[in-house]
Formats: sequence, C-alpha cells, structure tokens
Amino acid sequence: MKEKLSRDKRMSSIEENIKYMNNNVAAAALASGRKPEDIQVMAVTKTVEPLYINHAISCGIKLIGENRVQEYLGKVDSLVVGDWEAHLIGHLQTNKVRQIIGRVSMIQSVDSVKIAKEIGKRSIDAGIVTPVLMEVNVGSELSKFGFSMDSAVEKAYELAEIKGIKLHGIMSIPPISDDEKLIRQNFSNIKGLFIDIYDKRIDNGSMIILSMGMSGDYRQAIIEGSNLIRVGSAIFGMREN
Repeated sequence: MKEKLSRDKRMSSIEENIKYMNNNVAAAALASGRKPEDIQVMAVTKTVEPLYINHAISCGIKLIGENRVQEYLGKVDSLVVGDWEAHLIGHLQTNKVRQIIGRVSMIQSVDSVKIAKEIGKRSIDAGIVTPVLMEVNVGSELSKFGFSMDSAVEKAYELAEIKGIKLHGIMSIPPISDDEKLIRQNFSNIKGLFIDIYDKRIDNGSMIILSMGMSGDYRQAIIEGSNLIRVGSAIFGMREN
C-alpha cells in the first residue's frame, strides 16, 4: 500500500512538473520571439523506470534522451508503443556504436571525428543514415567531452564528409554557474557558433537543431536561441545516482 501511494505521488508530480515546465517553455519561447511549438522538450530518462517514462509520454512528452546505451536497450522494450522518439545524449564509446545504431533516431553526443566515423561505418552496414549533432565544449572543461569552440567550424566540415551520418546541429552543456550573466553569455556564444556554421551551408549538413539547456537553465537557453532542451529532474525529480 505504501509503495502504491509513493508511486501514485510520483506520477502526479510528473504530471504537474510537465504542466509547469510547458508554461515556462511557452513564456521563454515568446520572450525569444518564437512560438512554444518551436521548442522541442526532451525528457532525460537516465535511471528512470519505464513506468514513469510511459507516464511522461502519456502526459505529452514526445522525445526522450538516454545517456547510456546498455540502460536504454535494457528498458526500451518496456516502453509504450506510440508517437515518441529517443536520442542518445551521453558519451558514446566506439565498442557500443554497433548496438545503438538504428535503435535511436539521433545521436546528439558526437564529440570526436573518430566516433563520427564509427557511427558512419556502422550506419552504412545497417543500410541507414544516422542524424547526429556535434557536441561542443563551450567552457573548455576537462571533465566534459566535445569539440572546442575554436575547432568547431573546421570539424563540422570534417563530419559532413563522413558517409552514413548527417549533421543536424549542435549540442552543448555549458559550465554550471550561479551567474545569470555568464549563463546567458555561454548560451549566446553557442548560438553564435550555430549561426556561423549554418551560414556556411555545408554539404551534407542541415543545421536545424540547437540542443542546449537543462533543468536548471532551460529558460535562459530558450531565450538565447535553443530549440531543443534536455530536462530530467525538472520532470522526474532528483536522481538517486
């Protein structure tokens, strides 16, 4: 009985969190001169059980993001059949590429030319083209993966030459900060890079997705130009690990 009450409480919390977040997204989108429907909301489901993911989908979530290949593959068959898709957003090791190709609709975390080539190779073997985002390390943090801001344009050209993938935009995770001005500046810098690459009109590139903003800063990210936010704890509550 106690377990059921806890489960029901979390279900109710997820529903209320999604409503609250949708209102914030709409307000931020309008503040940035766009429509609410211009912003994709991704529910980040790392460590979240299928029961709660399915509830989020029933509340209107159309996109989920997983960090770990094995975790996603272990629960995808328990997810409800419906109008939703999944992206891989965590660091991808070359020995895991074969397992995830064709199982998600996009890989956002392409952080090296090496991994891009492996994705391309495995995609060709599977007879598909995999949409990808290039991950950019805007803060040059040693603890994070991704291309540097200075090398990103050059690397975008390299990625665009790889058969089996198609470059669709940028994903970035700026440094955590309590400084509102710095948060906005980092997002603005990423948006500037996104526009720069977009203006190059690179062959085999379609710069349409700017994935930035998470639970603590998605409103600022949208105002600065993000059109895909990745929200975990703001929907499901804080993770235990």
